[in-house]
Amino acid sequence: MQADTAERLHWWQTRWFVAAAALVSAIPLLWPDIPPLVDLPGHMGRYRVQLDLGTYPWLGEWYHFNWSLIGNLGLDLLIIPLAPIFGLELAVKLIVLTIPPLIVTGLLWIAREVHGRIPATALFALPLAYCFPLHFGFVNFALSMALALNAFGLWLRLARLGRLQLRAAIFIPLSCLLWVCHTFGWGFLGVLAFSAEMIRQHDLGHRWLNAWVRACIGCLPLALPMALMVVWRSGGGVSGQTGDWFNWRAKIGWVTMVLRDRWQAFDIASTAVLYLILFKGFRDPNIEYSRNLALSALFLLAVFILLPRVVFGSAYADMRLAPFMIAIALIALRPRKGLSMRGASTLAAVGLAFFTVRIAATTVSFWQYDQSYDRQLKALVHIPVGAKLVSFVGETCYSEWFLTRLQHLPALALERRMAYSNDQWSMAGAQLLTTRFNAGRGFRHDPSQIVTHIQCPREWWRPIGRSLARFPRDAFDYVWLIQPPPYDRKLEAGLIPVWRDGTSAVFRIDHSKPAVQLTREELTPPPR
Repeated sequence: MQADTAERLHWWQTRWFVAAAALVSAIPLLWPDIPPLVDLPGHMGRYRVQLDLGTYPWLGEWYHFNWSLIGNLGLDLLIIPLAPIFGLELAVKLIVLTIPPLIVTGLLWIAREVHGRIPATALFALPLAYCFPLHFGFVNFALSMALALNAFGLWLRLARLGRLQLRAAIFIPLSCLLWVCHTFGWGFLGVLAFSAEMIRQHDLGHRWLNAWVRACIGCLPLALPMALMVVWRSGGGVSGQTGDWFNWRAKIGWVTMVLRDRWQAFDIASTAVLYLILFKGFRDPNIEYSRNLALSALFLLAVFILLPRVVFGSAYADMRLAPFMIAIALIALRPRKGLSMRGASTLAAVGLAFFTVRIAATTVSFWQYDQSYDRQLKALVHIPVGAKLVSFVGETCYSEWFLTRLQHLPALALERRMAYSNDQWSMAGAQLLTTRFNAGRGFRHDPSQIVTHIQCPREWWRPIGRSLARFPRDAFDYVWLIQPPPYDRKLEAGLIPVWRDGTSAVFRIDHSKPAVQLTREELTPPPR
C-alpha cells in the first residue's frame, strides 16, 4: 500500500492539470478583440502593409516593405496563411492567445523531465506566462521563448530516452525555425541545452572540462542559425546600434518588474512571492535545487548581467530575459526525498492559488484596457480610408508603472482604414517595413506620435504644443489626438473638429489656413 501511494501521481503532476493550467492561462486574452499589449497595434499596422501593399497603391507610396531573412519574423510569417482564413485581427489574436499556454506547458514539461515529476514549487512559475515583456507587446520574442521552453522539454526527453541521433536530426531544422521566429528564443534554447548537456555528460562520469567539450559537440545541431545571423547582420542596409552596457539601475528595476501590469503594489508583492520561494530553496532543508536547472539559471543570470539594454537597435534586451531566468530558477526547486505529501500538497495549493489570483487580476486588467481601446477607436469611423493621418498620443515624462497601452494605437488606423500612421518603426534590418513619406518631415515614424506636456529628458519626445505647431500641415489631411496633455487651444486654428471624446479628438486640416505661430515659451509650458 505504501509503495502504491509513493508511486501515485498527485493532482498537480497529472496531464489533466497541465492541460487545465494551459487553458486557464489563456483566459485573460479571450475577451479583448485586440490583445492590449503596448507594441502590438504597431505590428498590426505593419502586417496590413505586408498583406495589402498591392491592393492599396498608396501604401507603397508611404511605406517600403522588403522581405528579407531576419531573426524576427514569428507573427509576420504566421499571419500569411491565417489572415485570409480568419481576418487579420482575429488571426493575430489567435496567435497571441497561444503564447501563455505554451509558456505554461513548456515550464511544466521541463520540470517533469528534470525532476521525474512536477514539483509543487513549479506552480509558482506559472504566472510568468504574463510577464512584462509580453505586456510590452514583444510578441515575436514571447512566441519564440514559449516555443524554446517546449523545445527544451523535447531536448531533455530525447536525451533521457537515449535518442541522441534523432535529437540532432530534429533540432537542426527546429533551431533554424526558432531563430527565424526571434533570435532571442534560439539563444535562450542554446543556453539551456548547453548547461543541461554539461550536467548530463558530467553525470556520465566525465570531468568538467571534458563535459564542457562534449556539451559543445552535443549542441552542434543548434549552431546552424549562427550562419543565418552572419547573413542577416552583414546584409546591406542593416542598421541598429548595440549599447547601454551594465546599466545596473535598469537591471535592478527589470528584476522587480517581471510581473508588471497595472497595480504597482500588487505586482511588486506578487514578484516578492517569487523571490520568497527562491529564498526558501536556499534556507529550507526540505527543498533543494536541481543541478541541471540551477546551472541553467546561473548561465542565464550571467547572460542577463552581460547583455546591454539595446542590441542591434532593439531596446530592453536584458529586460526580456529577466522573467524567464526567474522562471527557470523556480522550476529548478524540488522537495527533498522524505518530505511529507501533506506538506507538498499544501505548497501546491498555495502555488495554484497564486496562479489563479494573478490570472484573475490580469483578466480584469485586460478587460479595462479593452474598454479604453474601444472608446478611443470610435474615432476611426471619422477617418476616411487612405487618409494621410498624423497622430499624437499623450504621455508623461515619468516612468509610471501603469502603461496606457495607447502608444501605438494610431497604427490601427493603418490596419483598419489604410490611413498613414506616423507611429511605425523605421529601422532597416530590424523590421521589414521602413517609411518613405518624405513630406512628413520629422513626423514620419515612431516616436513622433508621442507628445508630452513639457520637454522630457528623452529629447525625441516632443511637447504637444511644439508638435501641433510644427507638423507639416500640407503633408497631412487629418490629426488624431489620443488623450493628449493640456495645450493652448489657439493651436487648433485651421483644424476642423469632426469627433471628440473627452480630451481625445479627430480634426480635418483646413489647408487654406496657416498654423498659429506661438513663442518658444508658449510652445513649451512650465511644469504642472
